[in-house]
Amino acid sequence: MTDEAPPPSLAEKLDRLFRVVRPPGEDREYSYREVAAGVAERGGPATSENYLYLLRAGRRDNPGKKLLEALAGFFGTNVSYFYDTTAATQDLEDELRLLAALRDSSIRQLALRSVDVSKGSLKHIMGIVEQVRELEGLPREARPPVEQWSNEPTDEPEAARSADRDEPERE
Repeated sequence: MTDEAPPPSLAEKLDRLFRVVRPPGEDREYSYREVAAGVAERGGPATSENYLYLLRAGRRDNPGKKLLEALAGFFGTNVSYFYDTTAATQDLEDELRLLAALRDSSIRQLALRSVDVSKGSLKHIMGIVEQVRELEGLPREARPPVEQWSNEPTDEPEAARSADRDEPERE
C-alpha cells in the first residue's frame, strides 16, 4: 500500500487555475463571467457562469473536450493539464504553487534580493531556511496547502446558490 495521494480531480485542477492565474495587473481571481466570455472569445463552446462554478465545485465533472481546450487556452496552460496525471502535471502544479507563494511580498522580496548572489551563498541561505522550517516544525518540502493559494472566497454564481439544477454539459 502506498501513501501517495490520488491525482487531483478536474475540479481541483480548475480551482487551482482560478486561484493562481490572475487578470493582468490585478490581484484578484477571474470571475466566472470573465472566464465564460474568454472561452467564447477563443472560439470555445458557449458556457455559463453557473456551469463553470459547478465544474469548479466538483458538482459536474464531464465537460467536453472543446470546453477544456478553451479553458486551458484562457488560463494559459496546455489542455493536457486537465487529462495528464504524470510528472509533467506535477511540475505545472509546482509552478502554480510558486506563483501563489510569490504573491507574498516577503517571499517575493527574499527571492529578488537573492538575485546575483553566488551559488555558494544561495546554498547557505537554503540551509538557513531549512533550519528555520525544522525549528517551526514544518515539513522539509515547502508546499503550501491549496487553501493558502488565495485568501479570497470563490464567487459562487447566484444561480448555483439558489438551486443545483441539472444544466446540460457543454461541448
